[in-house]
Amino acid sequence: MDLKKYKKKRIVPRGWKEITIGDVFRTSSGATPLSTEVSYYANGTIPWINSGELDNPYIYDTTNFISQKGFENSSTEIYPIDTVLVAMYGATAGKASILKMEACTNQAVCAILPNKEYSSIFLKYSIDTLYDHLVGLSSGSARDNLSQTELKKLKLIMPVTKREQDNIVSILSLIDRKIELNRLINQNLEAMTKQLYDYWFVQFDFPDKNGKPYKSSGGKMVWDTILKRKIPDGWVAKPIGEIESNIITGKTPSCSDESNFGGDIPFITIEDIRGNLFVFKSQRTLSAKGAGSQSKKYLPVGSLSVSCIGTIGVMGYIAKLSQTNQQINSIIFENDFNRVFIYYALKMYFENTKAKTGNVFANMSKEEFSAIKVVYPPKNILKLFHKRTVSIFDEIKNIINEINYLTEQRDELLPLLMNGQVSVNSDLAFEPFFPKSTIYKYTWGYSHKITKLI
Repeated sequence: MDLKKYKKKRIVPRGWKEITIGDVFRTSSGATPLSTEVSYYANGTIPWINSGELDNPYIYDTTNFISQKGFENSSTEIYPIDTVLVAMYGATAGKASILKMEACTNQAVCAILPNKEYSSIFLKYSIDTLYDHLVGLSSGSARDNLSQTELKKLKLIMPVTKREQDNIVSILSLIDRKIELNRLINQNLEAMTKQLYDYWFVQFDFPDKNGKPYKSSGGKMVWDTILKRKIPDGWVAKPIGEIESNIITGKTPSCSDESNFGGDIPFITIEDIRGNLFVFKSQRTLSAKGAGSQSKKYLPVGSLSVSCIGTIGVMGYIAKLSQTNQQINSIIFENDFNRVFIYYALKMYFENTKAKTGNVFANMSKEEFSAIKVVYPPKNILKLFHKRTVSIFDEIKNIINEINYLTEQRDELLPLLMNGQVSVNSDLAFEPFFPKSTIYKYTWGYSHKITKLI
């Protein structure tokens, strides 16, 4: 978006004011302790956020920590709760999150520290409305990065009082909390299924003919020369391509013909799959002409797409008739009972590969993908596992669909609220978009399922 055009469109509503971030808020950026110094990271207890973690509205934890020594020997600082973090580098450049714990960051993150006269949440949502503009600034820079200087120059419009700011963002926060709750439910549901897979197919304590755990009850184990380990009697080491032979490698229609794109058919890339167990939509789409030019590349609902170029092992199920690019191999299942099993078998394979090599960045051809060997049980065991897990995966799919819907509604509502085009009553009644009863349903509709399923 052109900044000059953007400025001209902006109207300051009565009771609002325009501010410049750098004039109102203190900003800072973090640092990275010397990576070769093990003591800067070993047994670290200080949370350390990187820009790739700014994909969620709130940050409650991190997998990265630095030690006190690492902190003291770098220029990073510990930011307080309610600090707004903005990613300046990488794929998340322009994304904003609110810090809900004390933490420091690397240099790819700009921290906007709290000001008691302003709502940090309102600030975060205001920055969200400028995402396209920030991406434009990033792609137009010499290194495809944002800078703290650019972020400090950003102009925002806000209600004069913090109370009014809080009232406006309350509706958006409500929707975001429901989205966050849904994601938590899905994490727990998938963890349940993964635990069952491990119990049956890693520990080999699936139910025997008497309903008892097989290995723990003395079930016969035999040595497999291919896998070089003991597996249950009657089980085999089998390539993925023999289990399910219909494997499709994606393709990109000619980019020189613009009429191949912009239709209703999802054109899925790795980024569309990342973080989505079920893929409903894509950043790019194909026209009927573009998809028709490679009609053998269509993927039906339920196909499992797996990234095999660049970052290997990103997986997701197709939730709408789609096509993918050439970085993805997809399994079109002929046997439903293989769907969940193969997902976890491949997941374990890629995790083990990463553990052995330190990464999963490489290229894997269709032939190599098809040749991946997994421990394959008899059909009766597979069918029982499928019966116990398919309903959970259906629930995950439904919740992801609801997350997508809520996200779309929030994104439509966001600029209207942040630009003062719509007001919110004190009782949170917002009938044109979200009737009060609807908001309640969105927020609490799955509360009973948490207790039931976790």
